[in-house]
Parts: sequence; C-alpha cells; structure tokens
Amino acid sequence: MASLTNAKRLVVKIGSALLVDAATGALRQDWLTSLAADVAEIKARGADVILVSSGSIALGRGVLGLPQAALALEQSQAAAAVGQIRLARAYEQALAPHGIIAGQVLVTLEDSQDRRRYLNSRATMETMLGFGVVPIVNENDTIATDEIRYGDNDRLAAQVAVTIGADQLVLLSDVDGLYTGNPKIDSTAQHLAIVDKITPDIEGMAGDVGSALSKGGMITKIMAAKIATEGGCAMAVALGTDLHPLKALAAGARSTWFTAQTDPQAARKRWIAAMKPRGTVTVDAGAGTALVSGKSLLPAGVTQISGSFGRGEVIAIADQAGVHLGQGLTRYTSAEARQIMGRRSSDIAQILGYEGRAALVHRDDMVM
Repeated sequence: MASLTNAKRLVVKIGSALLVDAATGALRQDWLTSLAADVAEIKARGADVILVSSGSIALGRGVLGLPQAALALEQSQAAAAVGQIRLARAYEQALAPHGIIAGQVLVTLEDSQDRRRYLNSRATMETMLGFGVVPIVNENDTIATDEIRYGDNDRLAAQVAVTIGADQLVLLSDVDGLYTGNPKIDSTAQHLAIVDKITPDIEGMAGDVGSALSKGGMITKIMAAKIATEGGCAMAVALGTDLHPLKALAAGARSTWFTAQTDPQAARKRWIAAMKPRGTVTVDAGAGTALVSGKSLLPAGVTQISGSFGRGEVIAIADQAGVHLGQGLTRYTSAEARQIMGRRSSDIAQILGYEGRAALVHRDDMVM
C-alpha cells in the first residue's frame, strides 16, 4: 500500500475551505504555516513536492467585499486576479523560513489537451523541481471561460500528477476519506481505507457534497482518482482541516488510498505508444544503438525526415533499412527538424536563431 513516507514525487491539492476562513474570508495563516513545515519535512527526505492550491477567488472575494453567493464570471475573474497575488505571496512567505523557493504556475484545461502546451508545462515544472522549487499550481481563473476550465482542482491536481509523473497525490479535504454513504447524514456509513479498483459501486458511494467555498465533492475526487491511478499515481483523500495534515497522514491518520494501476513511467510510455505518428525520422546506426541503450535522440543522428508535424506531436523513429525502432514526442516541428538534422546540438541556436532543446526527442518522451 502507498504511504506518504515513501513518496518520490508528491502532488498535494489544497482546497479553499482549508486555506480560507469561510466566515471572515481571511487566510488561515497558522494552518498554512503548519503545511509549509510538513512540506519542508517531506522535501528533506528527498521527495519533490507540487502544491495545487485553490483559494484565489475566495481570498479576492474577501478583499473586494463580494457576497458569498454565486458570482458572475467577470466577478469571479476579478476576484481571482486580486486573490492570486495574495495567494502566491502567502505561500512564498510560508515556505521561505525553510529555505524553500515557491513558484507560481497558472494553467487551463487547454494546457493539458494541447500536446505542445503539455510538453512546455511539463518541462517548466521539471526544471523548477530541479532547482528545488515548490510549484504552486492553480487554474488560471482570470482568463479561463467555462469551455476551457477544469471546473475543480481535484481533477486539475490529478492531471498535474500525471503530467509531471508523480507517484502519489493527496487531496486534502474536510472528510477523512471515502465512505459507503454520506457520513454526515448516514450513521451506518462505513469508511474505506483502501480502494484497489474504481467500480460502479465505488462511484455510487460518492455523494456530491462540498462546502460553501469549495466546488468539489466526493464525485470529483473519484473522477480525480480515475485519472491519477490510470496514470500510475496512487491517490489519497485525507482530512486536512487540522494543523500539520501531511505529517498526520504520514503517521497513519485515517484516510482512503486509491491504488495505482501501473507506475507513472509505464503509463506515460503506453500513452505515447498508442498515438498515431504524424511523420518519421530516419536515424543512422550510431543513433540507433544509442536509442536502444536508453539515450535521447539528438539531431546529429538524424539522416532523413518525412511527413509534416508540429512540436509535441508523435513521430516514428526508423533505421536506415526502414525498420521501425520506436516513436516519441518531438520537441521540434518538421520544418525545424529538417534544418537541424545531422547537426550538433550546440549548433541549434545559430541555425534556428534561438536556443532550442538539445534533443529532438527526449528519452522520457520515447517508446522503443
């Protein structure tokens, strides 16, 4: 069973109701301070941590004096614009005493649906994590319309977890997991500690109960669990209302763990393998040998390019005899690839006029 103590890359979703006091609209500073201490402890063990945080609209609503009732889209976006500044500053100030740098990442649904944006967001967060930064991710409510919204941060957190290859996702909530019924109205409801597979019966146990500040109920958490577990990420629903919620979870606090159906790398490779290539690159013998040994595909090893493809699309990789070696997500368009094929990676900037990526296809984006 997954345990927070062995997480290698952890995504934590924080809801508005945990971060913002419903009565006053003010930040729960003591709670955030305790969360920052938990994050520092997890990072000290060598794990990466990404926080997916709600709260910008709730904070901005309080500053602007807007009512707790449903807001018009323009009012929500204005509140988000005001609240995002405060939310980012709050995390920055909470993590700084632990020597941790925070970085803000604002996304919309389009960013995960478009392969180019998907690759860019993945690369950006990978680089941030490499610098030891804790990304603070939120939906870009200031520009997102209903058509391009996730609509809740449970599913956003699951998508971020899959994008970044996390092995664990924790949804901090106002409940301590999944029950066979709604425990607020059903005294016979039983708590489920582990869910190995999400069945129709499991889905039927999820009532859509949320707080005044939160859009997500248990239904959205089940939907998030489907995304996460199929992407190789175990997911927990845990009580987050008390101080030090992650420390409590690591110590065995009551929660529900959804079991990952595979591992993150295998899930990503399976996704890439299932996509139809938009073009083909032919490589020399040296590049073919390097690819089989787990190396990335560099432009120097490419001898021919066929087809028309955009950045982030799938291309096939073949040897000189036309034998299919594998496929992967290209970091260059077909036009760019033709310009740099056969050339050293150090020449890319001079050829294209801008600094590009060293690899045409990175090994993490490739299936052999």
